[in-house]
Amino acid sequence: MSQSRVTGAEAMETAYGFSTVGGGSEKQERVNAVFHRVAERYDLMNDLMSGGLHRAWKAAMVAWLSPPHRPEYRFLDVAGGTGDVAFRIVEATRRRAKGTVLDINASMLAVGAERAIKRRLGDNLDFVEGNAEDLPLPDNHFDAYTIAFGIRNVPRIGVALAEAYRVLKPGGRFLCLEFSEVDMPLLDKVYDAWSFRAIPRIGEMVARDRESYEYLVESIRRFPSQANFAATIREAGFERVDYRNLSGGIAAIHSGWKL
Repeated sequence: MSQSRVTGAEAMETAYGFSTVGGGSEKQERVNAVFHRVAERYDLMNDLMSGGLHRAWKAAMVAWLSPPHRPEYRFLDVAGGTGDVAFRIVEATRRRAKGTVLDINASMLAVGAERAIKRRLGDNLDFVEGNAEDLPLPDNHFDAYTIAFGIRNVPRIGVALAEAYRVLKPGGRFLCLEFSEVDMPLLDKVYDAWSFRAIPRIGEMVARDRESYEYLVESIRRFPSQANFAATIREAGFERVDYRNLSGGIAAIHSGWKL
């Protein structure tokens, strides 16, 4: 059942899971439909799919970011509609940082904005509907750009990375958390069995949506390997590019700097 990794991010433009679709708008429309369907149960399903590990992975990303405790610190969290990562960054700065949560999907943003109010973080965060490939934001504005489990759903990854570079200040940091390529013997087979057999069934039982979770599993297998994605980040202009594997490569954090 395992699918070979694509050789570079450019192939993701027409990859919808294991299927091939028209580039750009066609893929984006299909991905949007998936996230409209799963928005209300997105974080619950992340818990079930990862056994709660996604929480530890996000904590590891924020720890690597290590945001300072100063009120002028500005960050942008892309594809972060439900607010999960943004809340962690704000809390890590003792509620001093100001963040913009950008997502192309209004349903996901509505969930995040409601949660921000309940957490009393409404003054720290703005929720903006927008496309990662064409950010409605100024140049050289943010100290950090984060994206967790979202880059593989962007059709033109290189364009999104160029936009990340544009909106970051000189000295700004790019951090991406994404499912990646398992690099431990036996774990890859166990992970494949869990992904292809269990996750779609869980999606069907909990979210009543098997098809969306079949796409999500397949999209993970089509995403470039750690080294290939690091090369794409460098091509966008970032320097000191590095990555850290999590849980044997099930996920990885990629880092780069605008210097």
